[in-house]
Amino acid sequence: MSKRVLVTYATRAGSTAEVAAEIGSNLSQRGFIVDVKPVKEVSSLEGYQAVVLGSAVRMGNWLPEMTAFVKANQQALNAVPVALFTVHMLNTGEDETSRTARRTYLQAIRPLLHHAEEAYFAGRMDFSRLSFLDRIIAKMVKAVEADRRDWDAVRAWAEMVFA
Repeated sequence: MSKRVLVTYATRAGSTAEVAAEIGSNLSQRGFIVDVKPVKEVSSLEGYQAVVLGSAVRMGNWLPEMTAFVKANQQALNAVPVALFTVHMLNTGEDETSRTARRTYLQAIRPLLHHAEEAYFAGRMDFSRLSFLDRIIAKMVKAVEADRRDWDAVRAWAEMVFA
């Protein structure tokens, strides 16, 4: 019997959802039975033998709905293999400053889980997909509209997760 895997995500403008879909597709090709769902649509972890959690970053942290989900389901998550991915536009370098910033994105999550693989992927900034408030914030911080996702990196990580 194939392992049933949940890939769930929190997103604001869709980039994280697209990364989650690619991860889910890759896991399916590897023989897993995969459900890809927004975290707001997940009511139970029953029946899943592994879980991938992904979130965009706002204000230096995972989105609140994903953090709340992890807290509410901590016991169930610690009973199965878990992998985490973060999608963001900043701190994509391999310098110490970027690595340190990326580690802080999961500060609220890491203590809740016994062990989880982690990956960080650059995202996409598409102003047309942002809420009015997010567009204002993006302009204030001089965000650049760009697609920096590295699909080869996403696929490579999905190939090794739960191997």
